[in-house]
Amino acid sequence: MWIQLTVIALLLLILGSLASGLLFLVRDTHERTRTVRALTWRIGLSIACFLLLLLGAALGFIQPHGIGAG
Repeated sequence: MWIQLTVIALLLLILGSLASGLLFLVRDTHERTRTVRALTWRIGLSIACFLLLLLGAALGFIQPHGIGAG
């Protein structure tokens, strides 16, 4: 259960980082470092979420289902 809540929290953080990157892109006219920093955080959080999903599936916390699931 904890891994599902962690993934949901990471997804919300990813969406927040994406929104802040868009806001910085629209509002900052000269300085783009805040935009780059927000999008870099989004990439890092996305990689962390992906690795957490892989770890959860490898340890059996998440059961894959759907097409091709064995």
